[in-house]
Amino acid sequence: MQSPKGLTGFDQGSGVENQKMRAIVQDKYGSADVLELRTIDRPEVAANEVLIEVHAAGVDRGVWHLMTGLPYLVRLAGYGITKPKNPVLGIDVAGRVVAIGPDVKRFGPGDEVFGFGNGSFAEYVTADETKLAKKPANSTFEQAAVSAVSGTTALEALTDVGRLAEDERVLIIGASGGVGTYAVQLAKALGAHVTGVSGPAMTDMVRSIGADHVFDYTSEDFADGESKYDLVLDIGGRNSLSRLRGVLRSHGTLVIVGGEGGNRLTGGVGRQVRAMMLSPFIGQRLTTFISSEHHTNIERLAEFLRSGAVVPAIGRRFDLAEVPSAIRLLEAGGSRGKSVVVIREA
Repeated sequence: MQSPKGLTGFDQGSGVENQKMRAIVQDKYGSADVLELRTIDRPEVAANEVLIEVHAAGVDRGVWHLMTGLPYLVRLAGYGITKPKNPVLGIDVAGRVVAIGPDVKRFGPGDEVFGFGNGSFAEYVTADETKLAKKPANSTFEQAAVSAVSGTTALEALTDVGRLAEDERVLIIGASGGVGTYAVQLAKALGAHVTGVSGPAMTDMVRSIGADHVFDYTSEDFADGESKYDLVLDIGGRNSLSRLRGVLRSHGTLVIVGGEGGNRLTGGVGRQVRAMMLSPFIGQRLTTFISSEHHTNIERLAEFLRSGAVVPAIGRRFDLAEVPSAIRLLEAGGSRGKSVVVIREA
């Protein structure tokens, strides 16, 4: 069916109500208290976009940054200086395509997809077709919904940036979180010897997903000098560069993932910059990166999901109205793996 706006596959309907949707909306930056569940218009679909009927959406650290507008570099990056440019929160998404723009070639109505959406805490979301992949048939919508943001970040950190090789030793700091649970499983699937660092309540879970050894950071020091690693992933950590370098082999690689900590202006970017400035003058390689949202990376991840080598670690499940609670749990560091917002039952 061809709509008046050039969309394919979307029943425009005759009434106004069926053009509405429920969504989590914010009018200003702030804590989870600024979030409201409202009924708003469905989003307009651009020529290169698809419209997705959302089944589930993931909760990750990125949505916290977009909600708070912190560090301020987030606002300068184009997300809105004084208030969010897109008032609907959410990135990770899994659902079913219900309409496509006229330039879309890779998907059609009815396709089950996952990837990066333009405000996924909603009943419908638009997404650029280049930021989506087909959902593996053996993955549930909930599993797929928590995969794109964290899974592709972990995969890039290990392979494209970290250049992990088989039989190498990798240390994953923050192994129980969203990116960390993918990094542990992916590193194991790539043939590495994996050591994780987590809190005491999470050590058993980190072992269960493949870690060969786990440090409880409240009672053990991963930088005790006894172990050296070819690759260290510091995920959202606040460890000093000297401390991280101390556990790296002489020609090892440090990948700083995320920019937590630091000040309100730049967050943890200062530590990342110092690492890259120091790197050319030492034998160790110290680096960071900005993860890509391109479908080629999502499709690479999908192969690990399809094979069963990676099984998303879902923590708590929330409904759409409970998004503020999900984000408060994220802030408190109380979730094992990633929380998921269930919007439609499959």
